Amino acid sequence: MTDDPGPAGAGGEQDPHPPGDASAAAGGLSAVAAPEAEGAAPVVIAVPGGGELRVEVLGTGPFAVDWSWGEPLPTGRRALRLDIRYDGAEPAAATVRVSRSVASAAAPWWLIPGLFYGENRPAGCHRVFPRFEPGADRPGEMVSASWGFRADRAATPAVLVWGDDGGAALIADEVSPLGITGLELSYAEGRATVALLFPYREHPITYYGSADPLPAQAATHVWRPGESRSLTLATAPLPADRHAYAPLLREDRELRLPAAPIEPWEDVTTAADIAAEGLYRWHYDPDPGVLLETVGFDREVSGGDGRPVDRQAMHVGWVSGIPWAAALLEHGLRTGRPEHVAAAERVIGFICANLSPSGTFWGTWYRMSGWSQSWSPVKGALHARTLGEATLFLLRALRLRPNPEWAAAARSNLDVMVARQRPDGNLGTLHHAETGEVLSWSGASGLTWVAALAESGEPGDLRAAERAGEYYARFVEDEFIYGAPEDVDLAPTSEDGYAAVMAYMALHRRTGAARWLDLARRAADWMLTFRYTYNVRFGPRTPLGAYGFATRGADQASPSNQHLHAYGLVCTAELAELSEALGDPYYAERAQETLDCFRQLLPAADGDINAYRGMITERYYQTDCFQPKGMYLTLSHAWSAGVLLLACEQVLAAKPGDAYRAEPT
Repeated sequence: MTDDPGPAGAGGEQDPHPPGDASAAAGGLSAVAAPEAEGAAPVVIAVPGGGELRVEVLGTGPFAVDWSWGEPLPTGRRALRLDIRYDGAEPAAATVRVSRSVASAAAPWWLIPGLFYGENRPAGCHRVFPRFEPGADRPGEMVSASWGFRADRAATPAVLVWGDDGGAALIADEVSPLGITGLELSYAEGRATVALLFPYREHPITYYGSADPLPAQAATHVWRPGESRSLTLATAPLPADRHAYAPLLREDRELRLPAAPIEPWEDVTTAADIAAEGLYRWHYDPDPGVLLETVGFDREVSGGDGRPVDRQAMHVGWVSGIPWAAALLEHGLRTGRPEHVAAAERVIGFICANLSPSGTFWGTWYRMSGWSQSWSPVKGALHARTLGEATLFLLRALRLRPNPEWAAAARSNLDVMVARQRPDGNLGTLHHAETGEVLSWSGASGLTWVAALAESGEPGDLRAAERAGEYYARFVEDEFIYGAPEDVDLAPTSEDGYAAVMAYMALHRRTGAARWLDLARRAADWMLTFRYTYNVRFGPRTPLGAYGFATRGADQASPSNQHLHAYGLVCTAELAELSEALGDPYYAERAQETLDCFRQLLPAADGDINAYRGMITERYYQTDCFQPKGMYLTLSHAWSAGVLLLACEQVLAAKPGDAYRAEPT
């Protein structure tokens, strides 16, 4: 057992060990939990300023519970210290549960940062992962009115709920003296409840990254006679505005910073060189001119057919393609590397020379079959976000290297999308490669097209971008943006946040309108809920533990794909630009911490981290999902090297946003 090092109990002046300012506490009250088994009467603690907390010890007692409150912080957050003593005669397993309820909640809205957003899985989403539904109890379908999770699944170990007139938050640390903390939400008869469990209990199932749930898992702590433990947590009231999480999480991050250092392995210039070499040496294939999506760390491993495990495919954007070729182009021009420039030009040229019959790019190239659709179960579908990202970065590449064939491809894509736009501004989600028919209008994947249209420099494109910006604003204002990545259908993801930030900063850059700047700020706040604010504790013999990998600054990919990734580097310049426009350094600092984070675990020489120089993983497993906690995926991804290279080049550029000033294509 170890003492809890985090800031969850911070209130007033922070006490370094244990966290929380017990000296500022009011009361010193005590109560004794009933000695019965689970279901015993809880200890009810009045929250200064209104509301109450309920403390239950789930297990055989008796337990004595003392508590003390800290002083309030600017957000209204207060620390609570619980001192719990087991007075039984024999060892007993027990879990401490601290809960807070909102009584008037006809349609509750939940937030566990990076993990759970409102209903979490829209009803029409084909990807299966935990979904909230009032009154539901269908664990095999991952649909329930009650969910429990281990805390390392969350970017900030907190659980928030809003009811009809306001809400409440509970905040803890990843680990307490009783083990990994649990985060819980439940709803019954109009009452919404959030809870912290020490240690965690996952229910009704355990999610491991697939549609097949694992049995519910729970940690245990066996109390010895006379054993005493102190637990620290915090609670805060929430106004009715769902965006009220932003100042609370910002304050919480500040409290966690002293205990969450990041030590990058390389400076920015060196990191750019390493990432560029990875793209060129491992992912680039001149035949026919592609960036292969994945490359195995171990060059001796082969698949069942005896061929290398490298994925012989390239998306036009997203996980490969034009965005990362454009980053390689910029790097090659800056450093005087003609081979990098030539490789980038060949990749971009190959994509631009092969448009689909409908006038947009294709989705994916495969070595065995050539050009094809996006990763979608819908036959013939091309995904709007992937097409939009390819077009956006093609426009940026054109400012570095004017090329009439590239310009014609960009113009074809832009004209086609404007022609398909609905009167309300929606740009569509799935587009048929042959006919151009819009196959789906669901979700917000068209947001990336807002940035592309705004950056094209044509007045007609800007008008279309503004119509789309207004349409997609509802997703930002609802605090529920979803639909960006091809592989998780309509799941809310960190990538939706990046797309929204890039879209609204592009509109603000073109127009100067305060409306777009405010939406960019709101989108950035939502995006940052996916960004880890603490350093997850890894076992010392796991790869991430052995290398001392610091997770602060890494993003949870999504509630569906629960692993850390670096894609947030894609909007490094936009976050710096947002800070400049607002006169608030916060967003630039959050961008910098992500760049710091992903200059860790960076192989500078062949053999480093069991890889070759420039090979960069896509997945860092901070919790038990897909793989055991503490592992990382031993595949290099083109986008992982590309997005690091992009961010490094953006930081090394003279001024954020300058490269994206619109000129007609």
